[in-house]
Amino acid sequence: MSRRLAFLSAAAALALAIPATAASANELNIYSHRQPFLLKPFIDAYTKKTGTKVNVVYASKGLAQRMLSEGEQSPADVVLTVDIARLMTYVENDLLAKVSSQTLGDNIPANLRDPEGRWYAFSTRARVIAVSKKVSEEDAPKRYEDLADEKYKGRLCSRPGSHVYNRALVASVIATAGTDAAQTWANGVVANLARRPQGNDRAQAKAIHEGECDFAIMNSYYYGAMKFGDRPEQKKWADAIRLVFPNQEGRGAHVNVSGGGVAKFSKNKEEAVRFLEFLTSQEAQTLYGTVNYEYPSNPSVKPTTELQSWGDFKADTLPLSKVADLAPEAQKVIDRAGW
Repeated sequence: MSRRLAFLSAAAALALAIPATAASANELNIYSHRQPFLLKPFIDAYTKKTGTKVNVVYASKGLAQRMLSEGEQSPADVVLTVDIARLMTYVENDLLAKVSSQTLGDNIPANLRDPEGRWYAFSTRARVIAVSKKVSEEDAPKRYEDLADEKYKGRLCSRPGSHVYNRALVASVIATAGTDAAQTWANGVVANLARRPQGNDRAQAKAIHEGECDFAIMNSYYYGAMKFGDRPEQKKWADAIRLVFPNQEGRGAHVNVSGGGVAKFSKNKEEAVRFLEFLTSQEAQTLYGTVNYEYPSNPSVKPTTELQSWGDFKADTLPLSKVADLAPEAQKVIDRAGW
């Protein structure tokens, strides 16, 4: 069964929050995988700036299926999601329009956007190594490759390798060193695990706090979310770790993105493009750091003071389109390693 047909057959019933007839020059319809509290500050700022009424459908999954079933009648103007794999779901199902915008081209580096303009990254997050504060700097891994070193046997925690965050990381290793080297690395990572792969990224910080392991792989923004969140136990998890940005003397730290594009059948493409351009502005790029501790994708915008306090780092400039292309091969590596 094709991926397109699979989406159609698996389509979930989602409550219609946007009327199919809504298409006004001063109205914008967004399908968002991002949670309301993360998106609302951007919507408020955009509405204040432009006067545009913004309608949003929020769902963690099922929006691509919904758009496929809606077809040309879809009211969606903009799609917002996270991770290159999820962005590619929309590309592979031909759900995004090709956009040509001088502003977007100027503000977003080539490696953080689709060559054909179907998606753009609006923020980035580094795949970092979380290290127990009980571990000396000399003993801590400095590169992703170090995580497979036998000296770290029984000291590493990770969520399952098949999760999109880890799959993208493995794809970046394949792009850098080839499939055979990536397989050897993944085998070594699995051999060094202190427990079976489980939980999300926050759960890995918890495991370090509880002494189950010394190191973990996680996205950088979780550190800020735990440190400044409203759950006291998670503040303790954050306090138990420090972040290591890997491969600073080589390719740089692997980064993934939040991003989006204009819906293929948008009835208001001009307004949709204007919204995407706003997301790359100084105001919006700073909001990404303030709201969710993500780094700006626009290189002319400095990270927030809090993000800067975590340390400067060099990011891998590997095009994310390449990471997406290698995702199927990365999954094979993960499966063979038993990660």
